[in-house]
Amino acid sequence: MPYNKRNIGTEYEKLAEEYLVKNGVRILEKNFRSRFGEIDLIGYDREYLVFFEVKYRVNESAGYAEEAVNLKKQRTICKVADYYRVKHAVSDFAPMRFDVIAVSGEEIRWIQNAFSYGL
Repeated sequence: MPYNKRNIGTEYEKLAEEYLVKNGVRILEKNFRSRFGEIDLIGYDREYLVFFEVKYRVNESAGYAEEAVNLKKQRTICKVADYYRVKHAVSDFAPMRFDVIAVSGEEIRWIQNAFSYGL
């Protein structure tokens, strides 16, 4: 199968999922889509409902992977998270976070509370 961005993204999302599960996260959804966009992974880390964005870079020459989660991407993730919360009747008071899993080469960095909710 030829490599393209989607294939590469899927490969690193699976790697991130395995890493999170090993670290106690219970994954609920993969590639959750709405008309607003997509969230790579959704799961519970202890009592927190967490929306995970996975970013990959071969190395840091093009910048850190987590830097790709810019304000526009953050707004999209928040809109999709709102849709998920409505669809699954998640309380407005439920603790939640927005985390980034940054994969650079062989290194995985889990940035908790990478950004705050905001539209």
